[in-house]
Amino acid sequence: MSLVPILTSDQFSSVDQPALAQGVKAYGEVLNTWAGIGNSPGLLAKYLPFLGQLNGPGALEGRVKDLVAVRVAVLNHCRYTASHRCTSALAKGVEVDELAAVASGKLEGFTEQEQLALQLAEEMTVMLPTVPADDGLTGVSASVRDDVQRVFDAAQLVELVMCISMWNALSRFHRVMAFELDMPKPPAPVEAQL
Repeated sequence: MSLVPILTSDQFSSVDQPALAQGVKAYGEVLNTWAGIGNSPGLLAKYLPFLGQLNGPGALEGRVKDLVAVRVAVLNHCRYTASHRCTSALAKGVEVDELAAVASGKLEGFTEQEQLALQLAEEMTVMLPTVPADDGLTGVSASVRDDVQRVFDAAQLVELVMCISMWNALSRFHRVMAFELDMPKPPAPVEAQL
């Protein structure tokens, strides 16, 4: 059961109605995460455009964004986020076996960019919260940081780090909120890692 009420369309504040209408136009329904966010009037109006910009076309290849989002969802054991991100990735041509590999942390077969992005996602999700600033200012290993700086340009790095950060925040939000699934379950090999 969700931590907060799941609002219906007519219960959203007037300031959130335009963003909600755009979201429903894109997805055909009010997603549970929006229905939860709607309990804080005005937040959805900021959230949806930002998330759309981050997940939409940009400097970083969309496939990389999808792969790191799935990895972060699995590392945070969030079924709701994994459901959404796997649905997105599959719709964009990522194969189930690739999602299974991402979920289990197997990087063979992915491009160098994808491997480094997935390594950074893992370090930002798992290591960063445990490394005091005195032990490592950035919280990630120098080798991974150097490698991503070598392979990605500045615009790509901003999108990559922001994407990983956002999915960490959202997967933790979704998990604590305990939203029921409103998209298909993650593929079985991904579900097994949750």
